[in-house]
Amino acid sequence: MTTVIVAGAGLAGLIAARHLAKLGVHVQVFEREDEAGGRVRSRKQDGFILDRGFQVLFTSYPAAKRELDYDELDLRYFSPGAVLARPGSRSVLADPFRDPHALFESATNREVSIGDKIRTVQLRQELTRKPNRDIFDGDDESIEEYLHKRGFSEQFRTRFAGPFYGGITLDRSLSTSKKVFEFTFKMLSTGRTAIPADGMGAIAEQLADNARKAGARIQFGESVSAVDVDGDMVEVEVGGETITADAVVVAIDPKSARELTGADSIPTDALGCVTQYFAHDAPLDAGKRILLNVADDAPNEIVPLSAVAPEYAPDERELLSATFLGVPDKSDDELAERVGETLRAWYPERTFPNLERLHTDRIEFAQFAQPPGIFNSLPGNRTGQDSVYLAGDFTEASSLNAAMESGRKVAHAVYEDL
Repeated sequence: MTTVIVAGAGLAGLIAARHLAKLGVHVQVFEREDEAGGRVRSRKQDGFILDRGFQVLFTSYPAAKRELDYDELDLRYFSPGAVLARPGSRSVLADPFRDPHALFESATNREVSIGDKIRTVQLRQELTRKPNRDIFDGDDESIEEYLHKRGFSEQFRTRFAGPFYGGITLDRSLSTSKKVFEFTFKMLSTGRTAIPADGMGAIAEQLADNARKAGARIQFGESVSAVDVDGDMVEVEVGGETITADAVVVAIDPKSARELTGADSIPTDALGCVTQYFAHDAPLDAGKRILLNVADDAPNEIVPLSAVAPEYAPDERELLSATFLGVPDKSDDELAERVGETLRAWYPERTFPNLERLHTDRIEFAQFAQPPGIFNSLPGNRTGQDSVYLAGDFTEASSLNAAMESGRKVAHAVYEDL
């Protein structure tokens, strides 16, 4: 029987394993951590669910719709749009097509001009009709240049697009590729933003279960440390032992994948973030919307997670997350103090006396940088070495959808070649 080793039990590796097993291949997955998911994991602490950094699922992601059972995930949904917050001021800006109840608030929002609101509606109509393959073809430019050319004001770019896409791309300067903007804008316009009731880690758990049901074996606490092609076979070193297989799929983080395979085209320029989780007593008035920091980027956004998914917090407690872009040198306590100051500035009528920091995630490599032109230089699933393949978002784009899409593509590439 054909044997394939998958290095890494992140989303791409798990999906590759499931597809290969369904095709009749003997699949063995090795994961160095003690759980699946890679960057998509959750932990439980004193009745709270804490994802590894603030993450969401766009339900319109094509790969997610194909690979995941949304009903089983028991999704909880954000309200469209956001609350734009600055000291002493909070105002709603939402998509009137998806949230008609917020039409008046959005229409009267003074942070964004009427002209920019009209241009946003026009852009929505254009991008919802644009095929995904066309979005990633053609010339490229930064989001800043793209919005400027389309007539969006500096006020719109700094007060809404900057903080909103800062949360998506970890790049508030809008220097990311416009292709990322168009794709995510379309996903936001055609679907919903959600988190599973049991945390984002439930996505990885479902994919791992599906891989096992298809026949793949997953072993935790073991990592692939070396790969060597020997004729038609490949030798893989795991835990000091050498295992021979017909092929290996390297589905680990970009830096490690580059070191293991020597594939120089794997992007390793990192964008990081720091996400802190807080318990408090009384809910905010943002409903199920993200609060964007219009004034500055410290923090970029604050999210009332338990308002969206009550399961994220125990009874009579609320859960907030606050995300800082980059990895600041300030201590966890200093960052937490800044979050408290920001909340009190946004809500001068409140003091937040019982705001309690629960946990801090410092994520050095949350995404790889996606400047204009990046998509012309990303590696494919085939490395150029016989029997050695790549799977991960770094072969497509930096997103959950890209990771899942890469897993499917690599499985079919391996099967076709073998």
